Amino acid sequence: MADADIQPEVVTSDGLLQQGAEGKLYVGQHNGVRCLVKERFSKKYRHPDLDIQLTRQRIKAEQKAYDRCKVAGVNTPKLLGVDVPGRKINIEYLDQAIVAKRFVDETASSGVLNNPKISWLSEEIGRTVGTLHGHNIIHGDLTTSNMLLDPISDVSGSDFPYRLVMIDFGLSFHSFNVEDMGVDLYVLERALLSAHSQVPELFELVLKSYKEHNTYKVAETIAKFEEVRARGRKRTMIG
Repeated sequence: MADADIQPEVVTSDGLLQQGAEGKLYVGQHNGVRCLVKERFSKKYRHPDLDIQLTRQRIKAEQKAYDRCKVAGVNTPKLLGVDVPGRKINIEYLDQAIVAKRFVDETASSGVLNNPKISWLSEEIGRTVGTLHGHNIIHGDLTTSNMLLDPISDVSGSDFPYRLVMIDFGLSFHSFNVEDMGVDLYVLERALLSAHSQVPELFELVLKSYKEHNTYKVAETIAKFEEVRARGRKRTMIG
């Protein structure tokens, strides 16, 4: 499939892009500029004071994650503004970007090893996650649904005119603990095997790139990931 055939996500007439249990994502305005607004719902089953406290903590954690990613050199949408009382975060709207999950689904019919675009993507995912962990950033929800391919105008020296952009840091946190990084990798492995069973070798290629780009306790992290994976398999067998 040609790149031009893969279209960006469609926005509904009211601007709503997505709604889930934790909140909604819609198109809005920030200082006269079109942006994405991530709004967290109030949880009625919580005590109001606790709900405000937890929401404040999670919004602040997400704000810090964007700041740390900027320092680390990890591509994210620009953070435009935070409205803690309004439970909102305003971020750059990459309206031409496509979700990595959709890209894999529409591109990987011939498998990873015979597809240079998917090979490129696996390299970029590994590099990006390795960079996150190298700067002690735990994403918390590593899936191809939380990765975008954003078109770039300067394509000199590249056959693939996109950059990988990480999104949705609502579960992210800062940690030096290799167990947290191992769990992050395990979540990614399960997500790739579940969402992209047509390319089962995808995670191993991602992991190869990860090992090359993570500069923080790589061997210990991989060992911990293997432990977490073994525990996960044991739970699956026992039920």
